[in-house]
Amino acid sequence: MTIEVEVTIKLKHGVADPEGENTKKALNLLGFKNVRSVKTMKTFRIEIEPGEEEKVKYEVEEMCRKLLANPVIHDYEISVAW
Repeated sequence: MTIEVEVTIKLKHGVADPEGENTKKALNLLGFKNVRSVKTMKTFRIEIEPGEEEKVKYEVEEMCRKLLANPVIHDYEISVAW
């Protein structure tokens, strides 16, 4: 049995999102004129061996700080399915 963790990484408020802007422009060019903004984000689904709840949360936080997110430009949310 494993624990499934979902981590969503998104740019902090005020950080430029060129990929989102380019996607918005492309959608507008394709005729979707009602699109006002597009924000990009990444989602990671991680399966972890079971353990103490606090230890699992701490380990996922460490994963975010060390690899998955850049703390200067990203915010992240962690959702654990116990």
